[in-house]
Amino acid sequence: MVSESSSSGPIKTVVVLVQENRSFDHMLGWMKSINPEINGVTGSESNPISTSEPNSTQIFFRDNSAYVDPDPGHSIQAVYEQVFGESWTEASASKTLPPTMNGFAQNAETTQTGLAETVMNGFRPENVPVHRELVKEFAVCDRWFASVPAATQPNRQYIHSATSHGLTGNDKQKLIEGLPQKTIFQSLDEEGFSFGIYFQSFPSTLLYR
Repeated sequence: MVSESSSSGPIKTVVVLVQENRSFDHMLGWMKSINPEINGVTGSESNPISTSEPNSTQIFFRDNSAYVDPDPGHSIQAVYEQVFGESWTEASASKTLPPTMNGFAQNAETTQTGLAETVMNGFRPENVPVHRELVKEFAVCDRWFASVPAATQPNRQYIHSATSHGLTGNDKQKLIEGLPQKTIFQSLDEEGFSFGIYFQSFPSTLLYR
């Protein structure tokens, strides 16, 4: 939370709420039923269980989402497969592939049999009433893109410092050593703004030198 040091402008406080990894379609995709202008889902979207099998079973996106366990893969390798429909290999880095977005079901099945049905689901608006009311009353940014198509900590670093300093995974050794980049909190302090950091568990802001 950032508060202005003087009363020169109409905006007094900015609050940034950061939650755990979720996709737009999973949380807000079905809000399209409330507001058709939202770039959400219709139920016609699908993924094959196997991208290499032309006659593979298709899993269609549904609105029966609940608690998801285990977590779908969100390493950089898992996201590569989800986005491009091919398993990650060392040679993959040199390829230029179209982002077909058809590997989510396939990647989920490699994590646990049957998980594809779970991940190809979003929440009905009535099942997330707080989000539903926010969607009805305020603007919705419906073009979500991760700063790093990978795990939690690299993306948290972008929130605090606009870079992950090359981090693409939750590398414990590098995180323990601390990251060297300047954070937004240092910049705020330099400009005379006050701020507060509130957290539920271990805060990512401790991962800096």
